[in-house]
Amino acid sequence: MARSGVRPVVTLRSSLGTGVACVTCKNRQNDRVQLVLRKYGPVAGELVPFREER
Repeated sequence: MARSGVRPVVTLRSSLGTGVACVTCKNRQNDRVQLVLRKYGPVAGELVPFREER
C-alpha cells in the first residue's frame, strides 16, 4: 500500500527548546494551518505545546 500525500508524517518539536520531538500524521485537507498539540514533556515534567516543524 503506497503512502499518499494527503496524510503526511510531520515532526512535532517542544516549544520550550528542550530538544524533545514526536512524530504524527496529519490530514492536509482538513488541517492546513500549523499543528500545535499539548503533550507531556518529559524534560519539563508538565504539559507543553508541541509545534509542527516545517
